[in-house]
Amino acid sequence: MTQWGAVLLGAVAGGSVFIGLPVARMRGLPKPVQGFLTAFATGILVFLLWDILSHAGGPVEAAALDGKRTTFAIMAVIFALGIGVGLLGLVYFNRSVFSHLRHGTANPSAQSLTLAIATGLGLHNLSEGLAIGESAHVGAIAFTGVLAIGFALHNITEGFGIAAPMTTEQRPAPWSFLLLAGLIGGGPTFIGTWIGYLATSSYFSIAFLAVAAGALLYVLNELFNLGRRISTPQNFAWGLLLGFLTAYATDLFLTVLTGS
Repeated sequence: MTQWGAVLLGAVAGGSVFIGLPVARMRGLPKPVQGFLTAFATGILVFLLWDILSHAGGPVEAAALDGKRTTFAIMAVIFALGIGVGLLGLVYFNRSVFSHLRHGTANPSAQSLTLAIATGLGLHNLSEGLAIGESAHVGAIAFTGVLAIGFALHNITEGFGIAAPMTTEQRPAPWSFLLLAGLIGGGPTFIGTWIGYLATSSYFSIAFLAVAAGALLYVLNELFNLGRRISTPQNFAWGLLLGFLTAYATDLFLTVLTGS
């Protein structure tokens, strides 16, 4: 498969994020529905955090078990630094860049939270693009296509996770804002495919996944805070459960497709 063919598949996989974004324009929703949608998005991100940490930590644990001390040390440092950069980076970035969107409150606005979610998922999708590019580079054409399809289906739920906080706003989210959020969340799949086709590195993969995990830690803290303000514990728990199971189901479908 040519590089441009692989990049096109990466663009399709990342572009499916846009399918879930129009949810952000839903208005007139009762408070319980808003709370449920927020909880549903939180459940999706909880699963993604677990999934990301599993993939990022796997090579680190393998290096430790194989007795590769130098490799383990390097990977462990990359893993720890990545989580720190993702978490603390978003804290300070959100404070400095999106402070004008806070409307004088201690809580981030729906727009800043949406962009933070898109950033975390974009870093995650960068690693998905790496997988597509790597498989295309070694000539596994069928497997590359399956990966692209599976990631595309999975990214639809991620698009919903990005959009959900905007349903609490009084005005519909501008299409230009949704375009920006979609590019931040889905665009890195395209970039990752390009990088993965040209070069393969487990260190890069761990770094991207760890930063994504740190970013999602920040986002989940904010979403749980939002959920406590707009939802009852029972309503939030049901939404959390269904969101987690939905994300798990799409990931399981991808696992069955790829056979790995």
